[in-house]
Amino acid sequence: IKEKISLFSNVPVNSVIAAIDVNCIYELPIALNAEGLDDQICERLNIWSRRPDLAVWHRVVERFKNPQRGSTVIGIVGKYVHLRDSYKSLHEALIHAGIAHDCRVELRYIDSEHIEKQGPEAILTGLDGILVPGGFGDRGTEGKIAAIQWARERGVPFFGICLGMQMAVVEFARHVAGLERANSSEFDKETPYAVVDLMEGQRGVREKGGTMRLGAYPCTLAAGTLAQKLYGATEISERHRHRYEVSNEHRDVLQAKGLVISGTSPDKRLVEMVELKDHPFFVGCQFHPEFKSRPMATHPMFAGFVGAALEKSLARSKATTKAGEASENRPLN
Repeated sequence: IKEKISLFSNVPVNSVIAAIDVNCIYELPIALNAEGLDDQICERLNIWSRRPDLAVWHRVVERFKNPQRGSTVIGIVGKYVHLRDSYKSLHEALIHAGIAHDCRVELRYIDSEHIEKQGPEAILTGLDGILVPGGFGDRGTEGKIAAIQWARERGVPFFGICLGMQMAVVEFARHVAGLERANSSEFDKETPYAVVDLMEGQRGVREKGGTMRLGAYPCTLAAGTLAQKLYGATEISERHRHRYEVSNEHRDVLQAKGLVISGTSPDKRLVEMVELKDHPFFVGCQFHPEFKSRPMATHPMFAGFVGAALEKSLARSKATTKAGEASENRPLN
C-alpha cells in the first residue's frame, strides 16, 4: 500500500507515514516512532539527534493498559457532564494520576441536578472519591453542595476545583459553622452570609469581557498542611480563571470551626486553598491544577487525590474479602 501511495503521489516510500489507530492515545508517539516519522522530520530540517529513549513512554502505556494495583472509582459531579469534553483536562489529569499510582481510574460523570432530585445516597454510594470541578451559573449548585457534604461526613476523598472549592466553603459554612443560608453572592444576592463574594476590584465592573482573574498567580502554602506536603514547597504558581473569591469577612469564623486555609496569595488577602484535618483527603483550590498535569509528571494535587481514593478502594476490597472468609468459616447449624 505504501509503495502504491508513493508511486501515485511522487513521495519516497520511506516518507509515507501510516497514522494507525491505537488503543491508548499515549501509544501514538511510539507508533509514529516505529513509522520513522521523527527521522523524516529531523532529516528535512537538517537536525542531528540521537535515537530517542522512549522507555518512559512504554512505561506509561503499560501502566495505562495493565495496571498492577487494582482500580478506583471517582465521580465527577458537575453540570456539563453531557458534553464530557468540557472536562477533558480534568479527565486526563486523573488518568495521569492513575498511571503514577499504577492503577486504573474509572470515571463516572454525575449530573449534579440528579443529586438534587434523588439525593446523594442513591447516586454517590460506591464511589472512592468525589471531584467537583469549576463552572458558571447557579444550576446544579445545591447538588454539588449535597455531594460535598456527603463526602465530608462519610470520609470519602474530596477534591474541589474553582467553583468546587467555593461550594465546599459554602457547605462548611452552612453545616459546620452554623451560618444558615450561607451562599455565594453569585447565586444568592440576598444571602445573609456571602462566604463567597466578588473581589473588591470587580465590584464596579460592568463590561465583564476579559476582566476575570486569569492566568498564573503565586500562592503561599501554610507549613504543615496537606497542600504543602503534596507540593513539597511553600511557594507555588498556578493558573486561574474566575471572578469570585472566598470572602475575608467570614474567614475567622470558618477557621475557628476547623476550616484550614492552607494556601493564600502572598499578601494573605486571597484564599487560594482550603482543607480539613482528620479526613482522608478533603482539599479545595481556587486555581486549575489540571492545566499543568502531564502523563509523565502528574500534578501533585491529583496524585494525592487519586492516591487517597485508591487507598479507600483497597481498604474496601480487603474488608469485603475478610467478610467473605468469615462467612465461609462460620460453622453450619
